Amino acid sequence: MKPTDFSKYLSGFLTGYLAHERGASKNTICAYRDTFVLFIGYMTTQGTPVNRLTLEAISQSAVIGFLDWLQAERNNGNATRNARLAAIHAFFSYIQYQQPEHLYECQKILSIPMKRKATVPMNYLTIEGIRALLKQHDIRTVKGRRDLALLSLMYDTGARVQEIIDLKPASLRLDVLNTIRIAGKGNKTRIVPMLEDQVKLLKPYIAEHGLDQGANNEHPLFFNSRGEKLTRAGVNHILLKYADMARSAREANLPDKISCHVLRHSKAMHLLQAGVNLVYIRDILGHVSVQTTEVYARADSRAKREAIEKAYTSVAPHKEPVWLSNDNLLDWLKHF
Repeated sequence: MKPTDFSKYLSGFLTGYLAHERGASKNTICAYRDTFVLFIGYMTTQGTPVNRLTLEAISQSAVIGFLDWLQAERNNGNATRNARLAAIHAFFSYIQYQQPEHLYECQKILSIPMKRKATVPMNYLTIEGIRALLKQHDIRTVKGRRDLALLSLMYDTGARVQEIIDLKPASLRLDVLNTIRIAGKGNKTRIVPMLEDQVKLLKPYIAEHGLDQGANNEHPLFFNSRGEKLTRAGVNHILLKYADMARSAREANLPDKISCHVLRHSKAMHLLQAGVNLVYIRDILGHVSVQTTEVYARADSRAKREAIEKAYTSVAPHKEPVWLSNDNLLDWLKHF
């Protein structure tokens, strides 16, 4: 079977351009790959199998049809649709320089707009909610000790779930400074300080599993019973298990829906409520711009209330209006 130009350029885009020229992370490349797996499947249902799928066969209307199919047949929301469209935009932005003869159709595809996402309130736990969650671990068991070290570290560092999964003992510096090196999005690395209470949980866990031995420096910091690093689904399962236990204990009001990212949101909100500057919160979370971090300030209703109360000057009258105490005027108003 003769390869098509689409297969040639898609392979170059995924294996060469994204990794080497764009510096995209492994997760981004996997997400883009999954988009094109879905797109190829969709085009096959439309009568264009992969062995006949060329750049010329991919039009603006075909891409729009694919996006509509995602929402109608797969029940994807606007956020998922937009993520798939971002992958397609990136590919055709690449194609317009590789194949200028397709420039017009590329630009038509690049003009497909993102859909506005519904604004939903930010989901985060109170301090009491975090305490209730971390109280549920049975530290008499190996798994209980691991899970407590895992979830408490995820909260204390505000790390994304993938960042926690990718940690190794070499990422930690447990001495006077007590810091952790986190590899974030776009392979950007940040150093986050750890407090003594967190270190007291990590040191016994590390010693118990021999992770303080030099030979294990590159071993996953958190791993399953087979010694393999945890998956995103595995970490989420651990979190949901303890969240269900905390709800059953009725020690705090936890939201019905909770995810690993909620712990990150919770840490950011608690830092903000404690008066930590947004610039420092940005650095801890690994945001590129402080504008991204400002979402927490907009979501914190308590901070808004306190700011309004500090700046508030009463303009309400302290006495009843003059006309209420004037009988003649009151009579006239009643009979007007």
